[in-house]
Amino acid sequence: MKNLITQISRIFVGLLFIISGLIKLNDPVGFSYKLAEYFSEPVFNMPFLVPFALGLALFLVIVEVVLGVMLLIGYKSKFTIWSLLLMIVFFTFLTFYSAYYDVVKDCGCFGDALHLTPWESFTKDIVLLFFILILFINKALVKPLFQNGLQNIIAYLSIILCMFMAVWVLNHLPIIDFRPYKVGTNIEKGMEIPEGAPKSVVEMIFIYNVNGVNTEFTEKDLMALPEGATFVDRKDKVITEGYVPPIHDFTMMKEDSDYKEELLKEPKLLMIVTYDLKIAEDSGMKVLEKLNQDAKAKGYKVVGMTNSLDEDIAKAKKKYGLQFDFYTCDAIALKTIERSNPSIVILENGTIKQKVHYNDIADLKL
Repeated sequence: MKNLITQISRIFVGLLFIISGLIKLNDPVGFSYKLAEYFSEPVFNMPFLVPFALGLALFLVIVEVVLGVMLLIGYKSKFTIWSLLLMIVFFTFLTFYSAYYDVVKDCGCFGDALHLTPWESFTKDIVLLFFILILFINKALVKPLFQNGLQNIIAYLSIILCMFMAVWVLNHLPIIDFRPYKVGTNIEKGMEIPEGAPKSVVEMIFIYNVNGVNTEFTEKDLMALPEGATFVDRKDKVITEGYVPPIHDFTMMKEDSDYKEELLKEPKLLMIVTYDLKIAEDSGMKVLEKLNQDAKAKGYKVVGMTNSLDEDIAKAKKKYGLQFDFYTCDAIALKTIERSNPSIVILENGTIKQKVHYNDIADLKL
């Protein structure tokens, strides 16, 4: 019975680590954004780690997949199980901290394929910890499946294949797109809220200075404010989260006006997405004006999409000779649309028809 429970745990943990790791390895840039969120001020306040987020993301997801493979085949079982235990203890602490302090809404455990609330993520890690502890207690029962030579080949091959996949998706795009802006999506429909969808319940909190101390009051408390209290601020506290459409922060702003309704009706629209022009890849930016001219010759309206300041837009247009207008949008939305900086999206009446990395402009079907 002990052996059966151990082998079931071995298969469950191994497969879950492989699946979770491959989903993130499919989109390591997206996972790096999530790590950067953990490193930010509201969470761990370690901004010096943000520049290393992508490298750390790649390391973690490759280790996750390889450990899953090593567990399934029983390769160096003591080392593998110790490594799994240390990883799950770390991530259990991370997800508990995130859930308890409500600082990260989605842990990114399964990328964009499956969104878990902070407490769901913590529960998932507790379950994994339980099964890994079973493996830790019964390490002697985790035997190799193959002879040493074949074990080595499988282990090293898993590392090589993971590295190859990482290089591929970084220089092109995720193999499978789980994001709200995948090909075939109509952006306007993605922003719609279904009739009868649950609405958010929000409580207004008023902050008043009372005898030198900022104190919070609900709307009901306002009738009994202490004498001499002075208003400081007001904030909204979400009691119950309502329905949030898959696409909810997409704009096409220019000179304080939103042109998305007009532009999303274009039969031929080519969007050049570069969320931050200051860190856009030089090699990608250099080919954009030729793409602009080729697309316009075929009847496309070409626009740039960025979250950069006007002065940065002007510098980029001058440096690369860009002759198309830029519209602004939230950086998170632009990062969700694409994973390369810059990237190209073709739309037909608001429906995404094609998306390519700047390395794959030759594959565009204009």
